[in-house]
Amino acid sequence: MTDIELPTERATRELAARVAPHLAAGDLLVLSGPLGSGKTFFARALCRALGLPPSERVPSPTFTLVHEHPTTPPVSHADLYRLRDENDVRGLGLDAQRDEGRVLLVEWGETYVDALGGDALVLELRLAPRRASFRATGPRSSAILAALGAPGT
Repeated sequence: MTDIELPTERATRELAARVAPHLAAGDLLVLSGPLGSGKTFFARALCRALGLPPSERVPSPTFTLVHEHPTTPPVSHADLYRLRDENDVRGLGLDAQRDEGRVLLVEWGETYVDALGGDALVLELRLAPRRASFRATGPRSSAILAALGAPGT
């Protein structure tokens, strides 16, 4: 896996803009990393890159668990930090939203990839120094990773 340096917010926005054109309806992008690593910031930047106007807020879904955004394709942004198990995840109906053509953008979802339908592009964000790396868990996410030109497939 090759690290991508993210020394500034601008670098994170540029990474999101690079990822956005490769996402299609039904894709799963899991954001992993410690508190404060930039998961929600990346989610916001990705939604903007997918056409969400600046007037639309992209708050953390920590307490509401899921926010839907009218992007192209539409995004369901979820935070699974407070969930206990796969039954809680299934209860949110995210797999059905994925089947309906939404991109699932999930913070703290790495342990729930199977419950979310599998085949996830995982973006791990790290602190000190700020870096990111991608990992694919299936054929579709591997194709996205290859299109991004990032090693790790």
